Amino acid sequence: MDDTRQTINKWLITVTVMLPTIMEIIDTSVANVALPHMQGNLNAGTDEVTWVLTSYLVSNAVVLPMTGWLARLFGRKRFLITCIVLFTLSSLLCGAAPNLGTLIFFRVLQGAAGGALIPISQAIMMETFPPHQRGMAMAIFGIGAMFGPIIGPALGGWITDNLTWRWIFYINIPIGVIAVIMAGVYIVDPPYLKRVQMSIDYWGLVFLSLGFGALQVVLDKGHQDDWFNSPFIVAFTTVSVLSLIMMLWVELRHPHPIVNLRLFKNVSYAAGVTIMFVVGFCLYSSIMLIPLFLQTLMGYTATKAGMVLAPGGVATLITMPFVGAMLQKYDGRKIVLCGLTIGAVSMFIMRGFTLDAAYFDFVWPRVVLGIGLAMTFVPLTTITLATIPREEMGNATGMYNLMRNIGGSFGIALATTFLARDSQFFQTQLAANVNSYGMAFQRNYHALRGAFLSRGADPLTAENQAMAAIYGTVRKHAAMLAYNHIFWYVGLAFLAIIPMLLLLKRPSLGKGAEGAH
Repeated sequence: MDDTRQTINKWLITVTVMLPTIMEIIDTSVANVALPHMQGNLNAGTDEVTWVLTSYLVSNAVVLPMTGWLARLFGRKRFLITCIVLFTLSSLLCGAAPNLGTLIFFRVLQGAAGGALIPISQAIMMETFPPHQRGMAMAIFGIGAMFGPIIGPALGGWITDNLTWRWIFYINIPIGVIAVIMAGVYIVDPPYLKRVQMSIDYWGLVFLSLGFGALQVVLDKGHQDDWFNSPFIVAFTTVSVLSLIMMLWVELRHPHPIVNLRLFKNVSYAAGVTIMFVVGFCLYSSIMLIPLFLQTLMGYTATKAGMVLAPGGVATLITMPFVGAMLQKYDGRKIVLCGLTIGAVSMFIMRGFTLDAAYFDFVWPRVVLGIGLAMTFVPLTTITLATIPREEMGNATGMYNLMRNIGGSFGIALATTFLARDSQFFQTQLAANVNSYGMAFQRNYHALRGAFLSRGADPLTAENQAMAAIYGTVRKHAAMLAYNHIFWYVGLAFLAIIPMLLLLKRPSLGKGAEGAH
């Protein structure tokens, strides 16, 4: 069997596992821009239609950590092909859904199937390439992973505007068919991952599903429902905390646990997963904040806001292959240190955003962030997984990706909450300094009143409009200060995680790498 694996070109295996990865990542973000169209077409309220996103994230979070266990239970090749088939079929059914309830049900299936695609693909890549080429392998994987978020929103917007929202799901069908064929031909199970008979950890499955599922609902719906003032959020938080505690107790006692928590005895792996949690926190929160700032305060369209984000993604794509090559010569921990520092610098630059900034003022800090992310993701993944036995690679990649996603959910939830609260705080501060008898106020007030009078407004209406305009300016500046505050917090988070690098173990890269020193 090892001979069979050796005869298959590693680049064919790479293409095979990248197809379902890109398909899954695109589908995570492609539906966001289509929500208003779904809402009108399916006659749903705003709160209801967001479950199209939440349901996918919840089932994704539940399946991610149990990927390695499922691969051992069913056989990895069989499990991978099943997931691709189920993902493709559920995409077809999502597109054909006649009502919101049906769409949400099939999104749950789609998220469950998609949750396993990335960790399995990552595990296969780590095993296919020799140790001294794993940095380049993760760089290639990273390019595919970054391609999804870059093209997803733009592709979803174009399809929704020119066809219908249903086609954002239908486009998965040809990709899925090709992926299934290639997986059947080129993916081979290693001897240590053959299908095995083992006792099923039913309680672990129950507590895992409840714990991570409820946690994802809390993070996704918390701000919308005013957090712990909502009985719904309190109930789900209680379920999540109790279930995760019980999961820890059950999994550490079971001979064949769904999630092998003993992996965290490996200090290097535990440190890498913790760093990835914080990086996910910083990445997802910043990518949510930048377009929100541009569209709500600067008047950018969704397309133009996307054009601000895109160069950063391109910078990441260009940088990743160079980082992969550097990993064959240099200590990956130093590269991660540079990446985290660059990420922090980009956030501190964004802290200086003003309402007078031009397009390029927003683009270049995003490019800096893109370079920092490339220097963080590739070496961090390589180092974190380098000390994991091949038999546990599926478990390790599943938990690693879960922590990135959970970190991202925490980042978005906290950034949204702080944005609302800091905006109120700064609005109060600024309003206290607006003196109706001051020269600046009087000058602006009379200029605005005169402008409204010249447009045909009567004196009373002109006065009200002038006051409303001044109030609007105060609110915009308060919101700007709130964004700047959060960018500062995110930058500090990048720096705060740097000491954890001391716990990472430099991997042995093999003979091919040793000759490069």
